Amino acid sequence: MLSTAWPAPAKLNLFLHIIGQRPDGYHLLQTVFQFIDLVDYIDFNILNSDKIVRRSSLPDVKPENDLVIQAAHSLKEYTNCKFGVEINVKKNIPVGGGLGGGSSNAATTLHALNQLWDTKLGVEELASLGLKLGADVPVFIHAHAAWAEGVGEKLTPIEPQEDTYLLIYPGCSVNTVSIFRSPDLTRNTPAITIRAFLEAGGKNDCESVVRDQYKEVTKALDWLNNFAPARLTGTGSCLFAAFSSRQEALEVNKQLPENWKGYVVNGMNRSPLLERLVKESSSS
Repeated sequence: MLSTAWPAPAKLNLFLHIIGQRPDGYHLLQTVFQFIDLVDYIDFNILNSDKIVRRSSLPDVKPENDLVIQAAHSLKEYTNCKFGVEINVKKNIPVGGGLGGGSSNAATTLHALNQLWDTKLGVEELASLGLKLGADVPVFIHAHAAWAEGVGEKLTPIEPQEDTYLLIYPGCSVNTVSIFRSPDLTRNTPAITIRAFLEAGGKNDCESVVRDQYKEVTKALDWLNNFAPARLTGTGSCLFAAFSSRQEALEVNKQLPENWKGYVVNGMNRSPLLERLVKESSSS
C-alpha cells in the first residue's frame, strides 16, 4: 500500500533563551516554536515483510543515522508491529539550517506509520517516542505552535502572530554541538513569561556564538538587518525577518546575493500534518 505526500513542515524559533544547564550537560531553555510553510513531503509504501528501507538519498547521512529510519524502527519495536515500510523523503528544507527538518520528518513518520500500521498510539505516547529521537520532535508531534521550556520538551500551546517572513539560508551548516559547548555561550539569561514574550519578544542567545564561528551567517544577518530586524533560528545557519506584507518580503528577496538562498514563507500556528491526520482518520 502506497501513501504519499505526508507533510513535514519546517519551524522557526521566534526567540531562544538559555536559562541554565543541567548536571548532565543539557541546556535549559525557553523558546517559541512556530511552523512555516516550507515543507518536506514523505511517501510511505507499506510492506508485508518486516523490512524498513530508505528510498530517498541523503549523501551525508547513513540510513541507520537517519531520524526517519530511527523513528520507524522505534515505533515498530515499541508496538511489536509485523509490517515494514519503504520511505522516500522529498527534501525542501535546508539541512543544518536550524529549521528542524530532521525532527519534523521523524514526527511525520511516527504519525503516518501509527495510522498506516494501525498501531493505535495516542499523541502523548508518540511524543514520548519522539523525545528519545530528539528534543525538537515532540513539538512536531503535537503539531501546534508552542512555548517550550526544559530541554524543549515542556510544551504549552501558544498563538503568536502568523507573520510573513523572509528566510535566508547562507549556504553553510552549523554544528549545534560546537555552539552549545562554546564557553562563550550565555547560560544565565533570566527566565521570562509567555506574556512578556508576546509583549516584547526576545533574542537568540546562540546568535553571538554562531556569528563568531560562521562569518557567512554574520554577513547574512548584517545584510538582512538593513531591511528589518533579523534573527537567527535555533542553532542553525538560517535567519529570518518579519515583513508587513508578502510583496515587501518578495522585493527584498529579489536583492538577495546570489550565493544565498531566500524563501518567502508564512508562519503557521497549526501544522499541515493535523489536516492530513484528520483526512486519514475520516477515510479509515
